[in-house]
This record gives sequence, C-alpha cells and structure tokens, in this order.
Amino acid sequence: MKPQISDKPKKSAKERYLDNQLKTQDELNADEPISKTKLKAEADAQQALGVRLCELPKDKLAKLDLPEALLAAVIESKKITANGAIRRHRQYLGRLMRDIDTTPIVEQLSRWDGKHTAENAYFHGLERWRDRMIADSNVLSEFIALHPKTDSQQLRTLIRNAQKEQAASKPPKSSREIFKLLREITQESQENSDADTSYSPTDELEKGI
Repeated sequence: MKPQISDKPKKSAKERYLDNQLKTQDELNADEPISKTKLKAEADAQQALGVRLCELPKDKLAKLDLPEALLAAVIESKKITANGAIRRHRQYLGRLMRDIDTTPIVEQLSRWDGKHTAENAYFHGLERWRDRMIADSNVLSEFIALHPKTDSQQLRTLIRNAQKEQAASKPPKSSREIFKLLREITQESQENSDADTSYSPTDELEKGI
C-alpha cells in the first residue's frame, strides 16, 4: 500500500526553526511564575482593602455579608491601639482577604463612594448659595427663580440677620438656619419634580454659581 502524500507544502528549515522558537517561548510564558513585584502589589492591595473595611461603621459592615472570620478580624481591629499589633493585624487581614472573592466588596464600596461624593457636592452647592446670599441680597432673586414656592420673606429675614451677626462677629446662628432652609427647599423640589427623572438638586445649585 502506497503511503499517502500530503497536499500541504513542506515547511522550510527556517520556518520549522521559527515555529519551534515560538512554541518554546509560549511554553516558557505558561510556566513562568508570577513576579515577586506583582505578588507584592496584589498583597498590598488586599491589605489596603482590609484596612478600608476597618474604617466602616458596623451598619455598613453588616451589608457587605463578609465571611465570619474576616468580619471578626475587622471588628477586632477597632480595639487594637499598639503600632506593632496594628501592623501585624493588617497583615492578617490581608491574608484573609486573599482567600475570598473581593469583587462584590469593591463594587459596593464604589457605590458608597459615589453617593458620598454626590452628597458632598450637593452640600457644597448649598453652602455657596448661602454665602452668596449673605454677601449680596440680590442673589435671593436667582434662587427664587429656580424655586418659586420659596418663602421669600422668611429667607430675606434670615439673610438680614446673618449679615448683622457677621458684622458683629456673633455666632452664625442665622447662617445655619439659611443652610437648613435651602436644604429643605431643594429636597422638596427634588421630590416634587416629575418632569425630569435625572433631576438632581446639585443641577440647580450649580446654575447659581
């Protein structure tokens, strides 16, 4: 029986050499261990995440559904004050973190961080409105144009009182009252706004800046 002749053209010696080189390199890459630098970076990231958990209040920790051992270690960390003990405990947290899937934890922390950032921007916007009103009473008309249901007389009285307190270097009682009132007005506008589902108090506050 005659041997079958392949239709594929034979590779040259140079082509066979290059194929062998590529194959060898692929095998080396597959067997190459993770570098010490990468391992150190991963360990530091896990430890940093563990430290971040230690900074959370108990109500947020409960929402993360942490493994029992990790939760106990996080709670225990709040009681440790000695520097050496803190360092060792953080290393222990890092080891515990390596044994779990941290993706859900990171995602939840990111959501909380985003909400915190938005709230801070909102409060800073209120503070800018208040400061501008105290510096220039005419700014009140800008705010009323955005919030027609505002009790303008109440706000004008608070602004005048805040200006007097500021001039006399007295405690800013009226200034705090203005902030509180602006917060109530803008939050009420948010709750009653059905025209735009993406409405945010910060959107309106930024217009007056």
